[in-house]
Amino acid sequence: MKTIGIIGGMSYESSIHYYERINKQVNQIAGGLTCAKLLIYNVNFGEIRELMLENKWEEIGVILADIAKTLEKAGADYIVIATNTMHKLADFIQDKINIPIIHIADCVADKCKENKVVNVGLLGTKYTMIEDFLVNRLKQNGIEVTTPKNIEQINEIDRIIFDELCKGEIKNISREYYKNVIR
Repeated sequence: MKTIGIIGGMSYESSIHYYERINKQVNQIAGGLTCAKLLIYNVNFGEIRELMLENKWEEIGVILADIAKTLEKAGADYIVIATNTMHKLADFIQDKINIPIIHIADCVADKCKENKVVNVGLLGTKYTMIEDFLVNRLKQNGIEVTTPKNIEQINEIDRIIFDELCKGEIKNISREYYKNVIR
């Protein structure tokens, strides 16, 4: 069984889902008490978030690349970045290591193709919706992507992510807001 290196903690709420889903899928395949071989490096997201707000993406890239190197040295066979937004730095990180990064957009595209979905809506942080690092990768995989264009909607979705979802808070009013944007 291969060892998965996870760069997590952005936020820990997101990382929980990766940990749980990976282990459930491995167990469904292998059965019994089998679970995944994982190495998790959990960052202090407060520090990363400050750098994001200061637009210091190169510094974040260096931090995450160093983490990826640490996971590689510890025996990871490949890396998963447990957050959409940090895939903005996936190519930078990939250039610094000798093991592959499993890119979230490729996984999403594979699942879309499996379900014959060719057009998706993408909600996420402001960086994910405004910048093209996920949209282009999905398009390269034959998936058309729609994101909100209204800056007020983008800012509110971003606020909900960082002020609520990253803290494990799921408010009905925010859930309804997301549904309205999707409609």
